[in-house]
Amino acid sequence: MRNIADFPAEKYAADGGYECVETGIYRSPDDPDTYVTSLSFEQEPERGEGDSPARISQYPLEDVLDRFDAWVEDFYPELNNASERTCYQEFGSTEVEDLRRLRDIIGRHVYLRHDDGAVTLVIE
Repeated sequence: MRNIADFPAEKYAADGGYECVETGIYRSPDDPDTYVTSLSFEQEPERGEGDSPARISQYPLEDVLDRFDAWVEDFYPELNNASERTCYQEFGSTEVEDLRRLRDIIGRHVYLRHDDGAVTLVIE
C-alpha cells in the first residue's frame, strides 16, 4: 500500500449524523460506540496486492486491521469501481486511540516482507 492519504468522505460533511471527534475521526450515527475514519491508498500488484481498486487484496489490509484493532466499515463500492488506481476504505473501531494509531500510516509505505517463511508487516 502506497500513497496512503486521508479521505474526507462526503458523508461526513453532509447531514448524515456523523460527529467529528477530531480531525479525520468521526462517531458513527448508527452506533455511538463506533468511531470511523476513511483513507485512500494505492495497491502494489508487484508485491502481490490487488491489481485494481475493485479488487482490493486481503493482504496487507488484513494485517493492518489486526495491528490497529480495526475493521472495514465501508468499502465505498462506487468509488472503487470507478477508480483505476486509488482505493477507498472506511475503517471502524470502538476506540478512538486505535484510529489515531491507524492514521499514523498516512503518507507512509505499508507492505508485507517475506523472510524465510515468516511474513512481517512493514510500515516505513
